[in-house]
Amino acid sequence: MNEKQLILSCLEGEAEAFREMVDIYKTKAMALAFNMLGNREDAEDICQETFIRVYSNLDKFDLQSPFRNWFYTILSNRCLDLLRKRRRFFSFFKKMKEEYTDNMSTQSSSSSRSQPLAPKILEGLSPKERVTLCLWASQGYSSAEIGQVMKCSPSTARVLLYKARKKIKNKMEKENVSLSNG
Repeated sequence: MNEKQLILSCLEGEAEAFREMVDIYKTKAMALAFNMLGNREDAEDICQETFIRVYSNLDKFDLQSPFRNWFYTILSNRCLDLLRKRRRFFSFFKKMKEEYTDNMSTQSSSSSRSQPLAPKILEGLSPKERVTLCLWASQGYSSAEIGQVMKCSPSTARVLLYKARKKIKNKMEKENVSLSNG
């Protein structure tokens, strides 16, 4: 069954068609959400919310547009919403943590190395840079497709991707230096 037929079957209320759609997108959706959020539980929650939102709004989908762009727009927007909530919540505690850990720098550096590298590297990216990089790296999106998902021009998507890659390169070089010295 092609994508259009699958969507039409979902619109007719066929549960099996929606299950098939979930099977098609769940692995890539989970990978994108995990790469954006750095947390498996949050990624699972966001994926579930995304599939619910897709199901409830499928009648609003334009069949002339690529479904995957619409799907990943919903997914990335849900991830961005969660990242914004986190940022507001944690910004208050960040300053307190920095004051507390200033005197414990050797302990904090050894504990930070125990974190997985990928989420640690992605921490320094803005939410838009994170979405752009994740769509490009894990989903294989072009700058034009990223622009459609992010509601920006392809050139803006390229700039975001460039900035994200540059930040990661700088952070990896810094990590390499600190790991080789420590």
